[in-house]
Parts: sequence; structure tokens; C-alpha cells
Amino acid sequence: MSGRQAAGRFTPAAWGAFAACTLIWGSTWFVIRTQLGDVPPSWSVTWRFALAAAVMFGLSLWRRESLRLSAGQHGFALAVAVTQFVLNFNLVYRSEQYLASGLVSLTFAFLLVTNTALSVIFLGDRVSGRFILGSLIGLAGVVLLFAPDLAAPGSNTALGLALAFGGVLCASIANVMQASAAGRAMPLTPGLAWAMAWGALMDAALALVISGPPAFSTTPVYLAGLAYLGIAASALAFSLYYRLIRLVGAGPAAWNGVAVPVVALAISTVLEGFRWTGTAVAGVVLALVGLAIALKAKAQA
Repeated sequence: MSGRQAAGRFTPAAWGAFAACTLIWGSTWFVIRTQLGDVPPSWSVTWRFALAAAVMFGLSLWRRESLRLSAGQHGFALAVAVTQFVLNFNLVYRSEQYLASGLVSLTFAFLLVTNTALSVIFLGDRVSGRFILGSLIGLAGVVLLFAPDLAAPGSNTALGLALAFGGVLCASIANVMQASAAGRAMPLTPGLAWAMAWGALMDAALALVISGPPAFSTTPVYLAGLAYLGIAASALAFSLYYRLIRLVGAGPAAWNGVAVPVVALAISTVLEGFRWTGTAVAGVVLALVGLAIALKAKAQA
């Protein structure tokens, strides 16, 4: 069965999952910045998914769901762990060392594009010329938004963008896997628990190689941020998002990526002092309008 055939329409349950993910992930981008500084990014990612895995295992046990997976299902969980919980998040955390959190969130709006492109390749979905046009307009908006910083001498903006878009691609691979027949057959909560556990183990191994011995912070800000990211933004939001993917498909599920930057940029403006120049306004508007065109085209396909 193709991803197009398997995808359903937005129901009240799907809209509820969509809204919750948007609000949680809209604030996540700023909270990630509380995890940077004294603790290397890879160790912060490790602690986040160790906590999230513990929550998911506990939830599975509370629901009396079996934690046993077949060898094939463990292989699937490992693949999700590598793409989503190791590569994606290590790239994202590092991108926020160079870009404002709201701008990183805008790059992740393009999950719509990469999710859909991969769904076309692997799940048999179709796209229209209008979708391609909207995607190109959206990318033009991002280029306009970042052009002044890219042209500045000694700027690390290009590196930040490369890291962010690398994270987008890795996240898309995991998302489309969830929309496949194998993904839909996985038990959701136990499958996520194992994927996050495998991810935390691989994150720890990566952190040891890149950053050395384990590092942790006991400051209230760091601990509060870790709790929010591990419980709300990981255990809860990923459960809701993967359920949304199974209900409506990977392409439509990425619609929340257009709403998330609105929340994230508002937070970045208030708490990070993000400055809205004329070029920045034009770039953000063009990016969101382009993605809206692509979304409408996808919905009508």
C-alpha cells in the first residue's frame, strides 16, 4: 500500500495532536538554548533521550503493553534512533550555536518538502507543479532572510544553515519510515521507547568520542529545560506526532512545521531580542507563503 493510499483525513484526534505538537515544539527551540554552554551538545542530547526513553518505558508498563519487539522491529527502532534521535538532534543543537532559535525552527518548516519528496520516492505519493512552485518560493524566502548574514565577513550563518538542513533531512527519513507499512505495524509507545533508548546509547557513545567524559549541569534552568525537552517535547510530542503521521501521512503531518516557526519566532523576538529588519520580514513572509502554497497543493493532490 502506498503512503498516499494509507494516509487519512484530519479528524478531531488528528487536529488535537497537530495543535499540541505545534505549541510544544514552537517553544522547544528556545528551550534548547538552555542546554547549550557548560554541557556539550551531544551530552545534552543524550540526557534528553535517556529521560524520554525512561518515560516511554514507564508509560508502556503502566498501560501493560508488551515491550518485546521482534528482531526486525528492533532493527526498525535502531534506524529511527540513528536518523531521528542521534543525527537530527545533534545537528539541531549545534545549529543553534550559530543561529537564533526561531530561525532554526523556520528551516524545519521545510520538513513538508523533504517529507513529501521522500514519500514520492519511497511510498509512491504524487506531487503537483504547484507544490514544486510553492517549495521554490519558500526556499527563496529563506535565501532572502539569511542573505545579509551569509554575505557578512567571518559569518558562521552558512554553517548553522547546513547543520539545520542536515537535521531536516535526517528527521524526514525517520518520519517517512513511520508512514511506511513497517512503521505502521510497530507498537507506537514501546517502539518509541526502544528507539529513544537506542538513540540515547548511541548519543552517549558519540558524546564520549566528540566531547569526552559525561558532563551535566545541576542549575535550575538546565534541569527545568531538560525536563521539558525530555518529557513534553520528546516523550509526549513524538508520541502525538508519530500518531499523527499514521493518521494522515508524513507529508500532511509536516503542516505543523509551518505553524511552529510563528510561535518560535515570537518567542525569539521577546526572549532573544531577534531584530526584525525589512529583509527579515520579507524573507519570513515569502517562506511561509511559499510553504502555504505547497501545503494547499499537497492537500488537493
